[in-house]
Amino acid sequence: MKLVIIGAEAAGASAAAKAKRTAPHADVTIYEKSEITSFGACGLPYFIGDHFDDPDEMVSRTTAQFADSGITVKTGHEVISITAAGKSLTVRDLASGQIFEDRYDRLMIATGASPIVPPIENLNLGNVFTVKTLADGLAVKRAVHDPETRNVVIVGAGFIGLEVAEAMVELGKNVRIIQLDDRVLPDLFDREMTALIEAELKRADVSIHLGESVRALRGTGHVSGVMTDRGDYAADLVIIATGVRPNTIRFRDMGIDMMPNGAIRTDASGQTTLPDIYAAGDCAAVHHLGRGGPAYIPLATTANKLGRVVGDNLAGGKSIFPGTLGTAAIRVLEVEAGRTGMTENEAVRLGIPHRTITIKDKNRSNYLAGQADITAKLIYHAETRVLLGGQVAGGPGAAIRTNILATAIWSGMNVDQLGMLDLLYAPPFSRPWDILNIAGNAAK
Repeated sequence: MKLVIIGAEAAGASAAAKAKRTAPHADVTIYEKSEITSFGACGLPYFIGDHFDDPDEMVSRTTAQFADSGITVKTGHEVISITAAGKSLTVRDLASGQIFEDRYDRLMIATGASPIVPPIENLNLGNVFTVKTLADGLAVKRAVHDPETRNVVIVGAGFIGLEVAEAMVELGKNVRIIQLDDRVLPDLFDREMTALIEAELKRADVSIHLGESVRALRGTGHVSGVMTDRGDYAADLVIIATGVRPNTIRFRDMGIDMMPNGAIRTDASGQTTLPDIYAAGDCAAVHHLGRGGPAYIPLATTANKLGRVVGDNLAGGKSIFPGTLGTAAIRVLEVEAGRTGMTENEAVRLGIPHRTITIKDKNRSNYLAGQADITAKLIYHAETRVLLGGQVAGGPGAAIRTNILATAIWSGMNVDQLGMLDLLYAPPFSRPWDILNIAGNAAK
């Protein structure tokens, strides 16, 4: 049995490992366009911010380790096209330029995503970067440690943009964030939570420009400024962090069903609309438990889980991916924030009858150092009172509470059950009534 996987990062690596364990005698081959396998881009902001110095810490499995497991990895090889009817693919060896054909019995597409780069003039100036690959991280780290780099402008206020902003603040830079939307993280958190994050950024003297559009960069050789529809700002370093787009354009003409942004649609087994072709990771859509349909949520957690499911199915298994709640978290300086399930905005957009409750409390007992404010928001069905979504933000311990909400939503709990859920109490971790208990009991 010949199993071919395109892409060797989270989803592809997980699938390959699971497939080989399930079918030890299968021929498992991975084609990877870059020279790096199992790379975790989530670590890049912390590498840039000097939380660690060895970039290999972001590589969870090398080509040698794959080989030890009996998996063939061909780095520097790009799959140009797939012929589903003939179960073949065309591959280019990027080093030699040689083009050759290969065949498969079952195939997985795990080609990831690439940064979205807005139509901004003069993006080819020096010291203008995206943050997605190891090469990006190394280049940004070199640039930010140049003593001439003082003013950093970040375009975009999603997870990566805010995490890089935190790193730049910690490195003593003058940081400016320019965001097209009217708040940070608009698709992930409701306004109550993003207001806390924005206040924390301002506390750290980060300049936040909301509802502002970057038109052009200026400079000679290297960037020296950013021009928007509202102003002109000095910049020695510019980070473009305006989201990602699935790497699927090369597969558009093969009859595979995709979302409008190019994310490949899959069923619960990870299979695409073409026989014996599967997909997972940042190139694929996943089933959202709350919305009841496909969603594009490029998270490492989902990529690894669906990758494992696909790996079993490549080897002949019958695994099913139950879906995602989009559970995620971020730390921005002294504020943590986590989210899961639906936001209030999503419930409104989907026309779901709902109510919300927002509670402010403390993360631990009054008499212990480190007590901090914490805010929790629940979104629940107006009639059944079943939890639809939740968000928690504030001091230490805020984000990890999101896991409780994810478990509650996953198991179909209502707010009344959450109110009496047997959560721990110890002064360093919570108060006798945890904020999630309080929120559940206060929900009307």
